[in-house]
Amino acid sequence: MKIAVPAEADKLETRVAATPETVKKFKGLGAEVSVQAGAGAASRIPDADYAAAGATVADARETVRDADIILKVRRPDASEMQAYKPGAIVVAIMDPYGNDSALKALADAKLAAFAMELMPRITRAQSMDVLSSQANLAGYQAVIDAADNYDRALPMMMTAAGTVPAARVFVMGAGVAGLQAIATARRLGAVVTATDVRPAAKEQVESLGAKFVAVEDEEFKQAETAAGYAKPMSAEYQAKQAALVAEHIKKQDIVITTALIPGRPAPKLVSAVMVASMKPGSVLVDLAVERGGNVEGAKAGEIAKAGDVKIIGFLNVPGRIAASASALYARNLYNFVETFFDKTSKAFAINWDDELVKATVLTRDGAVVHPSFAGKGAS
Repeated sequence: MKIAVPAEADKLETRVAATPETVKKFKGLGAEVSVQAGAGAASRIPDADYAAAGATVADARETVRDADIILKVRRPDASEMQAYKPGAIVVAIMDPYGNDSALKALADAKLAAFAMELMPRITRAQSMDVLSSQANLAGYQAVIDAADNYDRALPMMMTAAGTVPAARVFVMGAGVAGLQAIATARRLGAVVTATDVRPAAKEQVESLGAKFVAVEDEEFKQAETAAGYAKPMSAEYQAKQAALVAEHIKKQDIVITTALIPGRPAPKLVSAVMVASMKPGSVLVDLAVERGGNVEGAKAGEIAKAGDVKIIGFLNVPGRIAASASALYARNLYNFVETFFDKTSKAFAINWDDELVKATVLTRDGAVVHPSFAGKGAS
């Protein structure tokens, strides 16, 4: 059984799908591991460390030649798939929503493609949850990026020359990324408030020492799916919430938005009028910019300016701290892929009826098989 770890084709992707730690673990399962030369460079992992862990370091084509399992961060493109053998298993963040042609390409290449972001949020799969591991780091980095672009101190400082007031930070969306942003901003000494449409978020926000801001009516009390995601809200509720948020934003120094709904464009939370109401030197960080953004005026991959207010729209925010992001992502992958092996015999023994496999497999035997996407990649 050969496991391959190619370098990422996307030049903006700094993460890598395996680390020396996980290479050793895969070797312990009886697998042969091949890593493309330079694959871990942006994550501060030299080739020598992979070799010391037992991996073969090779060029791009040799790395994936006859590989049974291919581990990646992002979905492979057409040129990459040409080098994969039919029937190979590819595990990555596949970004399947709205990418029907990409699903068809995976099916046509006869690959068994697994989307890590579709991992069910159940106890057994917590250690495999890439959305949580990467969002956690994105929330942290959002605060660091905001502080870097905010030309004042975040904590209150009592000095002989006078007092420097604490920065006011408002976090919109209290999922994994939002909660980490709250915790990080609090550690840096900011006065933090937060909002979310999910009732359960209020207690979580307050447990971190932040104040919760929301219109808490009957619709708010029903605004969460069984899986723990936010439901789309009515136009009436959105208007009431927007009015409350508009008044609150006027007083904030930093706003961090994290709101995403799976399979849908990011909801617009901050209008141009709200941005214009903020004080000169204020900063917004839009973590949803890759899905269209929560902030009007945000530009993907850029720091946009609206008057004297900055709107940060960096792409691949977890990749901005690639060493940490790769370490967590590689463990997520290992924890999932090890379920494909019989630990006693060290033999490959994937159970296609396993709930984790059924929830994440997109394509198999030349067809799109995931129930949410079946038929979309058909020839």
